[in-house]
Amino acid sequence: MSVGQGMARRYFGTDGIRGRVGVTPMTAEFAVKLGWAAGRVLGGADGARVVIGKDTRRSGYLLESALEAGLSSAGVEVLLLGPIPTPAVAYLTRALRADAGIVISASHNPHYDNGVKFFGPQGGKLSDAIEADIEALMAQPMETVAPETIGLARRIDDAQGRYIEYCKASFGDGRLDGLRIVLDCANGAAYRTAPATFDELGAEVVEVIGGEPNGFNINLDCGSTHLEALQAAVRRHGADLGIALDGDADRCLLVDADGEVVDGDQILYVLAIDRHQRKLLSGPVVGTLMSNLGLEQALRARGIDFERAAVGDRYVMERLNASAGSLGGETSGHTLCLDKSSTGDGCVTALQVLSIMMGAGCTLRALVRDMQKCPQVLINVRVTAAARPLLEAPAVKAAEAAAVTALAGRGRVLLRASGTEPLIRVMVEAVDAAAAQQHAQTLADAVRDAAASAHA
Repeated sequence: MSVGQGMARRYFGTDGIRGRVGVTPMTAEFAVKLGWAAGRVLGGADGARVVIGKDTRRSGYLLESALEAGLSSAGVEVLLLGPIPTPAVAYLTRALRADAGIVISASHNPHYDNGVKFFGPQGGKLSDAIEADIEALMAQPMETVAPETIGLARRIDDAQGRYIEYCKASFGDGRLDGLRIVLDCANGAAYRTAPATFDELGAEVVEVIGGEPNGFNINLDCGSTHLEALQAAVRRHGADLGIALDGDADRCLLVDADGEVVDGDQILYVLAIDRHQRKLLSGPVVGTLMSNLGLEQALRARGIDFERAAVGDRYVMERLNASAGSLGGETSGHTLCLDKSSTGDGCVTALQVLSIMMGAGCTLRALVRDMQKCPQVLINVRVTAAARPLLEAPAVKAAEAAAVTALAGRGRVLLRASGTEPLIRVMVEAVDAAAAQQHAQTLADAVRDAAASAHA
């Protein structure tokens, strides 16, 4: 029986461990112990090796060194990749025959946050059971291996080049000649790899936004969470489209030639239709509870099964594995193309869409034209009290029930606590945009009032 079997996870959330730097668990002391425990659980036998990659946050240096020390003390060899996208760590874990991969990143969060997430030897996220084993071991005294078996550490100098070649291979034998794109790298992990990938495939990258990280500007007014600069640049240059990544480059959103946003649901639609037409789509397409109703309707109209998982790419992955599916994703742009990558990969996702565009000889707008989205309003309510109990507050439950009744047959209501931030997410989807806005605002107000009462 595993050490942590049956234990509730204290530190691991829906996407690894995340928090504000300098506050537990994002401290050097914690990271050393985490590295040691992970090394013991994931490394196992003599000669075990773990790769570590990070995004561009200054705090990445602190956490990288601490994790390296912890892993070495467990007798694990450490391969340091430097600043590199999360999916590159997943790929290089497999390519370098490592026992595990570690990513130091807080994804789309601001620079003052950071996080640690793990990949297994095949480049997939860890199971809940393994995460519980790591946490259980952290509660035990740390014991360093004998001096002669302390793990060594070395840098992999060609890590970025390897990943660029991997991305290009996912595109196939085609070229992007004649395509004019604007690229937003979010001042994050892909600031070197993404421009090089598209350039080497023949695209004209007319402007790179968010390509000058300084340790503090990751995701700052740029990337997939702030598309305004990308939209303006696409219009200004008369580009064919814009591509926005997030801080660790596992997400991708697009902007068409008119500056209109193409979100993760629309990207998933394009990929699903193409694979279905070429008889390459296996299993159902998997979205989440947040996926737009218009996606489900458009896919079912074409005979494509669609299923919803809980919010979070790990749950989409679990559903895909259970149903032998190969394609899934989230509205936020975290898309899983399991026929191309073992995890979400923003660059690979963009290349898949561009391949379809080039093959069809059409615009991005033309590819998404037949999917009609239902109006959807999402309000993030920041909370200081424990988030999940607020969802059970009588006033919140009453407001939710009233909205569900009012929208019966004409919309959906979803309230959930974020797994990565102190937020309650209020989502209302309705055929009528005004109704969606009204009910979402009422629900958000109810959550705020409940949070204020709990904090009083």
